[in-house]
Amino acid sequence: MAEKPKIAFYWCASCGGCEEAVVELDEGLLEIAAAVEIVFWPVAMDFKRRDLEALPDGGVFAAFLNGAVRTSEQEEMAHLLRRKAKVVVAFGSCAQLGGIPGLANLYGRREILDAVYLDAPTMVNKERVLPAAQSGTNGESLELPVFQDRVRPLDQVVDVDYYLPGCPPKPNVVRCAIETLLGATLPAKGAVLAPERALCHECPRKDTKPEKLSFREFKRPHQVLVDEKVCLLAQGLVCMGPATRGGCDAPCIRGNMPCTGCGGPAPHVRDQGAKMLSALASLIDEKEPADIERILATIPDPVGTFYRYGLPASLLQAARHRNNAS
Repeated sequence: MAEKPKIAFYWCASCGGCEEAVVELDEGLLEIAAAVEIVFWPVAMDFKRRDLEALPDGGVFAAFLNGAVRTSEQEEMAHLLRRKAKVVVAFGSCAQLGGIPGLANLYGRREILDAVYLDAPTMVNKERVLPAAQSGTNGESLELPVFQDRVRPLDQVVDVDYYLPGCPPKPNVVRCAIETLLGATLPAKGAVLAPERALCHECPRKDTKPEKLSFREFKRPHQVLVDEKVCLLAQGLVCMGPATRGGCDAPCIRGNMPCTGCGGPAPHVRDQGAKMLSALASLIDEKEPADIERILATIPDPVGTFYRYGLPASLLQAARHRNNAS
């Protein structure tokens, strides 16, 4: 009897949604479990780090890592799984792009620690103690993971073979990706295991999108009574659908909310936020700089709007670190 492919799951800086995406395969999870041997999934089963370390290098067929990388322990686990696995998949927005945790890169490491441990209204810390990687008391020592300077997507830490987008990836996308990896021929290295189309192509409102859009102001969902049948962009709402990869079947839009971009860049888009921002800026129906500034000011959080899931992987972030290095 042929040996089943061994697979591993691990989470880094994440919320747990990607783990639930695997569980949401429902009966399909039983079929996958019958086709593979899960050798590491500590969030769901009783596995320890030593179990993974005991496996031969390259002995795992595929490792699915979700979550961004922020601590030294997460970086260590990423390198360990990379060594043990023939195929590494960046599972979900955080692993692919940095995700929502990546917005922390707007602040320095010390700013974050001060905000959490010193300045939070509910924090009582008279000695103004901050976490330390090494500490000791009563003759005992304690070692904690190092809180690193910035959040990184997985491919800034280790070599990544494939990407599975979404926050979290939808069960149908997860299942198709696993079936693809278990197939006779692997996709080209670096492939995104999701449909090659923008979200607008599967949007239930796509037929109501006008040929020519123009904006004199941008609105937020709580400010207007949103028409459930009309293109959200046509209603002046910032919907990231044109710059976002499809495959999720547009649940946010079906719930009468704009796409926030968790599917990552649409095919052939390098920087999702820049693509969307440039598209909207070109459709502003004003010529005077003051009027353009007024319209742009109706987007109260540009970074959170256009880079909610991808700031650490963006071109702007890369330029920032190059400048800092110089």
